[in-house]
Amino acid sequence: MGKVVLVTGVARQLGGRLVRRIQRDPEVDRVIGVDAVGPQHHLGGADFVRADIRQPAIARVLAEYAVDTVVHMDVTGTPLGAGGRTTVKETNVIGTMQLLGACQKSPTVKRLVIKSSTSVYGSAPRDPAVFTETTPPKSLPSGGFAKDAVEVEGYVRGFARRRPDVAVCVLRFANILGPCADSPLAEFFSLPVMPTVFGYDPRLQFVHEDDVIDVLRIALHEPRRGTLNSGTFNVAGDGVLLLSQCSRRLGRPTMPVLLPAVTWVGSALRTVGITDFSPEQIRLLTHGRVVSTSQMRETLGFDPKYTTAEAFADFARSRGPGLLPPETLARAVDKVAEALPFVGGAHARTRAGQTDATAQAARNAKTTQTTQTTKPTKTTQSDAE
Repeated sequence: MGKVVLVTGVARQLGGRLVRRIQRDPEVDRVIGVDAVGPQHHLGGADFVRADIRQPAIARVLAEYAVDTVVHMDVTGTPLGAGGRTTVKETNVIGTMQLLGACQKSPTVKRLVIKSSTSVYGSAPRDPAVFTETTPPKSLPSGGFAKDAVEVEGYVRGFARRRPDVAVCVLRFANILGPCADSPLAEFFSLPVMPTVFGYDPRLQFVHEDDVIDVLRIALHEPRRGTLNSGTFNVAGDGVLLLSQCSRRLGRPTMPVLLPAVTWVGSALRTVGITDFSPEQIRLLTHGRVVSTSQMRETLGFDPKYTTAEAFADFARSRGPGLLPPETLARAVDKVAEALPFVGGAHARTRAGQTDATAQAARNAKTTQTTQTTKPTKTTQSDAE
């Protein structure tokens, strides 16, 4: 008998893609998709069960299908349909509590995979340059999806202590981007003009949707030889992008706003329903966040196909051109930097040019010295004699 896998949150594009993909795995015998609303996309040959994970009925689903592997994808920051922030929080927190309670009572469940987020680290001015899986946050998230993710992981740790026989894998994804991305940050990048915090240019990391599906498949199977897929892992593409670089590549201008006024701008955006500009989103766009992925490679044995820049490029192509062509926007930013030397434009480039010239001169001198030292001497006839 192959695995019987239950996937929550299949009404969303990412959950639907995972269901369709794992049906092709030879080790999977049956896939059950669960969500409170019917999916608008095809789930292949999977069994769909309309069930709200906030209700105890999820325990009957686990028992009826003798589920041995649970993939909890219904932890998200955006509502589905007409649901608001309250519905999202209830699904994230209460839904996870009910699901874990059902898994704890189920004798057949042997593996649990949780889709989490690197937002559990928060974003603060004194954060380390790179977060590892064991780095404690300087400031815990105070609200929004980030706080939900912290609470979800707390319940998962409690479950792991009560059921040590169940293999638990928590995947902390960086911001997920791709053609079908529906995260708050994807909505922010889709704005015609992006409000930013004046004086800040945060570092950001992304992970592509395709890589998300691939790493989830690794997590729900038995570990491959020489790897371990139980524990907590950061998942992100190589490299980082600055918010200003993202703006240029999208061709969407930014609107710098003083930090005290950012909260008002976020409230205005939420009022018109454009995007979820939560306080945690503001902190991310102020201080940024970068995580280490060494455990993902060395322990989990996963190498992403897309770098951070490549994942963002694929997302940018799906959103179409912005108000300004990227080349035009880049030239405009360079001209502004030249005209404003006090913000590090021309003066910084002058210093950089001097530094480069000094470095080049040092390299030339070193090369000359090395050449003179290693230059072969001619052997004369008298020397030979």
